[in-house]
Amino acid sequence: MSCEEILVCPIQLGENFCLYFAGLECDAFCKEKTLHKFLRNVNSQLLVVRPDLNMAAFEDVTDQEMRSGNGMHFNIHCYKTTTPSAGMPVAFSVQVEDKSYYMCCEKECGKTIVRFREGEVPVDIPGESNVIFFKKTFTSCSSRAFKFEYSLEKGMFLAFEEEGSLRKLILKKLSREDEVDETMKISF
Repeated sequence: MSCEEILVCPIQLGENFCLYFAGLECDAFCKEKTLHKFLRNVNSQLLVVRPDLNMAAFEDVTDQEMRSGNGMHFNIHCYKTTTPSAGMPVAFSVQVEDKSYYMCCEKECGKTIVRFREGEVPVDIPGESNVIFFKKTFTSCSSRAFKFEYSLEKGMFLAFEEEGSLRKLILKKLSREDEVDETMKISF
């Protein structure tokens, strides 16, 4: 079954005339388009991926470094979904030298961490995936800034955390849905 068609087979008419269906898909993602962007935090720093150090951090970048785009020019893969209410499903990838890396989340010592693995993001994702984030507007007043919720853990968002002089990319729990946390604010 492709992402363009959904097979719907009514199987029963229940109490109060509720119609029950079989064969419905759940959480299927199909790549629709790819955007090419720099990702900036609230301090206008660019997200830079450093696979050799197994990390990504927001950094001040010179114009010359920006032109090279190495490890900082992201592909944002936008997906169609069967459950659009959660936000626009996206996956991230980046070129570092001649290799492509995709962002994913993995459990390590009971904590979910952000990783970049060598390879490409899939075109079709039939179910849940550790590479999908839901793009949401940061606040109703800032339509050009976003927050990205991890699809497998509701309330967990991409954010940065200061560690010495670094602002490392992490997943952070939002304590309340209406809370505004500037460390989660990402703009293109």
